[in-house]
Amino acid sequence: MVTPCAIFVSILTCLVLAASPGCSAQSSPSTTPQTAPSEKVVIDTDIGDDIDDAFAVALALRSPELQILGITTTFGDTETRAKLLDRFLGEVGRADIPVAAGVPTPPKAVLTQRRYAEGGHFAKSSHPDAITFLLDLIRRNPGEITLIAIGPLMNVGAAVDKDPDTFRKLKRIVMMGGSIKRGYGDMGYGPPHGPEPEWNIVNDIPSAQKLFAAGVPLFVMPLDSTQLKLDEVKRAFLFRQGTPITDALTLLYRQWGQETPTLFDPMTIAFLVKPSLCPVQPMHIRVDEKGFTRSDPGPPNANSFNAQVCLDSSPDAFFRFFLNRLAAP
Repeated sequence: MVTPCAIFVSILTCLVLAASPGCSAQSSPSTTPQTAPSEKVVIDTDIGDDIDDAFAVALALRSPELQILGITTTFGDTETRAKLLDRFLGEVGRADIPVAAGVPTPPKAVLTQRRYAEGGHFAKSSHPDAITFLLDLIRRNPGEITLIAIGPLMNVGAAVDKDPDTFRKLKRIVMMGGSIKRGYGDMGYGPPHGPEPEWNIVNDIPSAQKLFAAGVPLFVMPLDSTQLKLDEVKRAFLFRQGTPITDALTLLYRQWGQETPTLFDPMTIAFLVKPSLCPVQPMHIRVDEKGFTRSDPGPPNANSFNAQVCLDSSPDAFFRFFLNRLAAP
């Protein structure tokens, strides 16, 4: 007969064995979660005039899913743009990220945040050439790099011209650019007003045409899905967080000197981290001589698409994601 005492001893023995590290390791497989590898990215930006580029870089820095291999500057005074990035990255503790400058072009926009770029003590005296920098990274990481293009496409076109075979070894390109059905100010509250030439495309039409013909997987966030207004309530929430990133954004916003930013560029980062925020559909996009991004059936007898395009997004869903990311400790 089994006595109550024997039963108690048996239960106690089982509990002790279950609590033993050695026993638990042998009796059940490890349940430690495996961290997904981060995606290698390079950001190509015209940071320094409109403010949305700074918010895009900030979102990338707050996204552990991304490994930022470098940031390149494009369009206009590329050296000053690079110095702005030097200070921004230094002040948020990411001076380890290299910055390269593209070939300067005649300025078409005022660098509203020039004083920020010329202040601080992080600015480097010179920066490597953006095209050489990008192509070298692709050669060292073939098929692994996503290029995030959030400025006019001078660097992209130059890289295609210099070494098209290496350029095609990009994993993909995610870009803010174009206008398919809706132009500036068309917020989607009624029937589309029709497309118009968009800034990043129209400032280097030949480079845009080269990009859409390059054969690299291309994901496009046009005006249709990126006119995201950072209103007063959202700004107040963000700027009172008092972190190094939000403090830097606050200062850059004050120097920008306008009231309500439109966060076109951050949608590219949001799409990379959470693709459901900007669902894409396959299209064939042709860039015409005026800078319009036309959706057409494609070349004769070619049953293929050259881009995945996001035509609609939810501002509420985007800002829930965006503000939580930037405000997180």
